[in-house]
Amino acid sequence: MRAGWVPPAAVPARRRSPSSALLLAATPVVIALMAVLLASQASAAGFVLLGTYVFIVLVKIASMSETPEDERPQERGVYEQARWYDGRFLLPEDFDHDARLVLARAQRAIGAVLRSHVNAEGLLDDARNAVMLPAQEWEIARLLAKLSALRLEHRELLARGIAPEVAAVIEPLERALVNSEAAVVARVEALERYAGHVAEAERAYHARGQIEELRARLPRYEELLAEAGADRLGVTEIERLAEDADVLERTLRRSVESAHEAFRYLES
Repeated sequence: MRAGWVPPAAVPARRRSPSSALLLAATPVVIALMAVLLASQASAAGFVLLGTYVFIVLVKIASMSETPEDERPQERGVYEQARWYDGRFLLPEDFDHDARLVLARAQRAIGAVLRSHVNAEGLLDDARNAVMLPAQEWEIARLLAKLSALRLEHRELLARGIAPEVAAVIEPLERALVNSEAAVVARVEALERYAGHVAEAERAYHARGQIEELRARLPRYEELLAEAGADRLGVTEIERLAEDADVLERTLRRSVESAHEAFRYLES
């Protein structure tokens, strides 16, 4: 489509076939013949003729209502969607190799946050994540596509040879490309730091769940130790589970707070 391709025009609706006209013209004759047969001793033949004719009519109606496969090819649907969303999507060929690597880093970080349990449980600001992180991904992709296009033009210019008078102008342009890439990479690194804090919160979240599960089993362990006469040997160790749970709770809270701080940096 970007190269100027346009799908073939839709095929116009089919005209009424000769068989449809013949069937319509034969209807009065068939009805008259059925009336004669039904009034005579050959009424059974009239019922057979009636059923056959109704079946033929229904098949013909069904075939007339079908839309030919070539009236709306799949390519036209794709073309219309591409026109509707023109300027709001990017293709893999819009990015050079370096840009694809940077974009993949951003997508991994965003995916890790959105798929995390702490985000699903609302420990993070899941509503803002759902809105702002895709917006960050789009903005990073848009800048990387623009940077890729400018880098390609710059390489083609250098390949043609640069006059000495132009060399002084080329250097600031190259710095602009390098500085722009660095700014985009800084955005991606901020996303990765945010994803890192979320990963720490995720580990604490799962560990806390495991500790809580073990705490729920404590009475059964204590009962077993008491019955075995070994309660003094193991109670102290088991009670440490409660302390570990408190430590993990504080760790989880600190991790979530750090994630919130990192998210606020993304907004700036």
